[in-house]
Amino acid sequence: MANENPAIPDEQPPTPFHDLDHYLSIPRVSGLALSPDGSRLVTTVSTLNGKGTEFATALWELDPAGQKHARRITRSAKGEAGAAFAANGDVYFTSARPDPDSPDEEPVNALWLLPADGGEARVVLNRAGGISKVITAREADAAFVTAEVLAGSADEQDDAERRKSRKDKKVSAILHSEYPVRYWDADLGPGQPRIFAVEPGEDKSPGKPATVDAAAPLVLRNLTPDAGPRLREAETVVSPDGKTVYTSYTKPLAKADSRSVLVAVDVSSGSLKVLLDREGMSYFPGPVSPDGRTLVVVSESDSTPQRAPEIRLHLLDVSVDGANGASALQPLAHDWDRWPRPAAWLPDGSALLVTADDDGASPVFRISVPAAAAEVGVTRVTQDAAAYSDVVVSPEGRHAYALRSSYAFPPEAVRIDLATGETTRLPAPAERPHFPGRLERIAATAAGGARVPAYLALPEGASPEGPAPLLLWIHGGPLGSWNAWTWRWNPWLLTAKGYAVLLPDPALSTGYGQSYIQRGWGSWGKAPFSDLMAVTDAAVERADIDETRTAAMGGSFGGYMANWVAGNTDRFKAIVTHASLWALDQFGPTTDASQYWLKEMTEEMALENSPHLHAENIGTPMLVIHGDKDYRVPIGEGLRLWYELLAKSRLAADQDGQTPHRFLYFPDENHWVLQPQHAKVWYQVVEWFLARHVLGQENELPAELGL
Repeated sequence: MANENPAIPDEQPPTPFHDLDHYLSIPRVSGLALSPDGSRLVTTVSTLNGKGTEFATALWELDPAGQKHARRITRSAKGEAGAAFAANGDVYFTSARPDPDSPDEEPVNALWLLPADGGEARVVLNRAGGISKVITAREADAAFVTAEVLAGSADEQDDAERRKSRKDKKVSAILHSEYPVRYWDADLGPGQPRIFAVEPGEDKSPGKPATVDAAAPLVLRNLTPDAGPRLREAETVVSPDGKTVYTSYTKPLAKADSRSVLVAVDVSSGSLKVLLDREGMSYFPGPVSPDGRTLVVVSESDSTPQRAPEIRLHLLDVSVDGANGASALQPLAHDWDRWPRPAAWLPDGSALLVTADDDGASPVFRISVPAAAAEVGVTRVTQDAAAYSDVVVSPEGRHAYALRSSYAFPPEAVRIDLATGETTRLPAPAERPHFPGRLERIAATAAGGARVPAYLALPEGASPEGPAPLLLWIHGGPLGSWNAWTWRWNPWLLTAKGYAVLLPDPALSTGYGQSYIQRGWGSWGKAPFSDLMAVTDAAVERADIDETRTAAMGGSFGGYMANWVAGNTDRFKAIVTHASLWALDQFGPTTDASQYWLKEMTEEMALENSPHLHAENIGTPMLVIHGDKDYRVPIGEGLRLWYELLAKSRLAADQDGQTPHRFLYFPDENHWVLQPQHAKVWYQVVEWFLARHVLGQENELPAELGL
């Protein structure tokens, strides 16, 4: 039988990581929703289409008991995502697939419903501006959506007409009055986010014959008509009874600054109340307790050039009118030196489950919440070196379900026994891919005695008789950690080529305490750089690593560090810098989030830590990679880096214009380079560049580059 998917070769490679087409075809799992009765789990699975040009998403149902096979429950070319269970077990989701009842209309992201008792999914709400997200109440027949409206629209019909007018007249101009104006890869405006209640509407066709499955039309009621653009990035949760929505508003401040304040929206009246608003602090809602009386609150302090932000958990009693303000907050586990992400309450309200980066993992923790206690205890639930997310709890509180990943496997759904911490992998849409090599945890001691940990992915066959070339990979953030599977920076694609990949957590990394972050704060070129060099020294001392063949790579902050490394040492044979910061004085005012960045360093600190001032020292061949739609690290950083490499570096263009440096430019990509074939080209060019300068080999470049 002929191969029906040209994206997958007929001859299967030893592992999926030996062939980029095979790698891209691995199903990717994200998100997890649990039905109110605990009998159904739904996740989203992305797979590569037949042409290999796009990822298509679909909803899959998993068996919480782990007995039945996973089964696909939606299917369309446009895909489906954002599953949320209604209290009666129906599944809401969003999709841009065409409405069967209105096949001639141009499809937008609409609200769909898949009945709990089976049957076809149907559109239950469609609007010109589309739907962003659906949220449901746990114990009530209440659903809410977030969606954008054009500022000044009188109603939904007016909004639709104004959108049509802009489209027909090909007007894309946006007039701004507040900051910011861009976010990651999106131009903000003219649409502004709102929260809507989804409610039954009036039947506009009385007397018209109806089938037995006919349902009343649904309409939207705007709960935040006066929000302006202030719901950008808002965290939003709903009380179990569906009567209150908690969300964060972006409050504009003087000099283009802002902070997030916590608000409560009464669903019945639409009235809004500010619960927490404090100078120098941002607040975000976490889950609401099962009895609806207590809200988990996440606070993040503003950073300063001298002090890193601190993230804390609190409890807020929302059952009493007037119980607001920072003085009403009850500290939760403030003696725990980690940055927690609240996930879910236990059904009896006795504890909160959270995740937090912790020494190369991101486990599930339990924080007990007794009725009266001066200190709150934290207990680690999961014991493996994996990263957990999307945690949900069974109705009886015996189990939790989550997505789990590590460098040994991509995200997969698991059941967690909350009494023992034992985890069980649930039947999944695909088996774990076999990776080519082995994974070790190593550490070095930096100047001053700090421990610098790292993962080391070694290729099969690496030994004293055949030492592997080393690639130092520097993570982004910088407030992050190498602790979870990543599709975009996957070390096994390079171990399949024979490289060892070093994944260190230098100063500024999360999971090692506040002091570890503070060590590198405001001085990126000092402790983070010396930590990276120390752990590289420890790696190359191994007999199975070839210290004469090494390279460094990084993206975003990792790209910044790659640039800094290039200007401060000649130890590497090649350097790859992706979406990288180059001139910090230029980056600060042009990134999409200047109000955050400009708090982190003074002008003097930015210049002291700016790689562009070391351009003349660079004697290592560099591969510069940048997407034009990257607003977090604007393309100007890559353009200036490329020019100054050719004009100023020790490997500047010669009299014939020749240089070993290269610039891989993506006109229609963002910070991450997400289109499948572009990701493939990204890896192919990186492999070509490394082979040339680290291995001394001449490989072929992808034909799609047209060279």
